[in-house]
Amino acid sequence: MLSEKVAGLLNTQVNKELYSAYLYLDFANYYKERGLDGFANWYNVQVQEEVAHAQIMMQYLQDNDCSVVLEAIDKPNIKIQDFKTPLVESLNHERYVTGLIHTLYDAAYQDKDFRTMKFLDWFVSEQGEEEKNASDMITKFELFGNDAKALYDLDAEYKSRTYTAPSIMNE
Repeated sequence: MLSEKVAGLLNTQVNKELYSAYLYLDFANYYKERGLDGFANWYNVQVQEEVAHAQIMMQYLQDNDCSVVLEAIDKPNIKIQDFKTPLVESLNHERYVTGLIHTLYDAAYQDKDFRTMKFLDWFVSEQGEEEKNASDMITKFELFGNDAKALYDLDAEYKSRTYTAPSIMNE
């Protein structure tokens, strides 16, 4: 059985994952409105991933006889100045989410809740991947973003990204 603290943090994380999806929808809309369909696609795939993360956590709560409590999702409050702003804010946000996952993991550790720790191992690894992807996007943009042809090619690269359900959903 999950402790009240761990269940509460998992519920909070469900809502944080849904906020992440909302934030990335905002970024996708920004890029779509400016004709960068590939960047928009990248963030639309991110939306699907974030919703899947929330669903995985909801299922874990339900499998452990805990209620899922959905809260209101805050409106993203990031003022986008240019094409680079969403990229930088994505990295900042992923680092924030990593901290939340670590706090959750620590609470499970303190409770000696090894099953939840094992469950969270996937999210710890996933956050490493999310931070690397966000950082790589910034690096590529800094290398190519000021050249229209290179930006066009980068946009085309991001257009080819497709959603794949997380492997944890099949376990």
